[in-house]
Amino acid sequence: MTYLLLCAGFLLLAVIAATVLRRPGGPSSGALAIAAAALILLTAVFDNLMIAAGLFSYADSHVSGLRIGAAPIEDFAYPLAAVILLPALWSRLTTARSADDRVVEGGEE
Repeated sequence: MTYLLLCAGFLLLAVIAATVLRRPGGPSSGALAIAAAALILLTAVFDNLMIAAGLFSYADSHVSGLRIGAAPIEDFAYPLAAVILLPALWSRLTTARSADDRVVEGGEE
């Protein structure tokens, strides 16, 4: 199995889960775009540093060959999945918690 296929499956699961979990009132698209850009930039910098330092490497037979510096393009799927999935999970959990808080504040415990 190639890393690209693994990452595609991981991204697909993140999109499906985010679609199911997302609630109205979550972060705006602009905020998500800024977060994605920041995470991709940080991934590019630190993956390249770690690969250059010899902390890890990738077998050429398992990567697509597309790279940003020394980092294979597949490494960028994980921060992208985080930007897709985590805000949806956060909005779901905070919505549930807010409902619990309203019950407690209303006098029902």
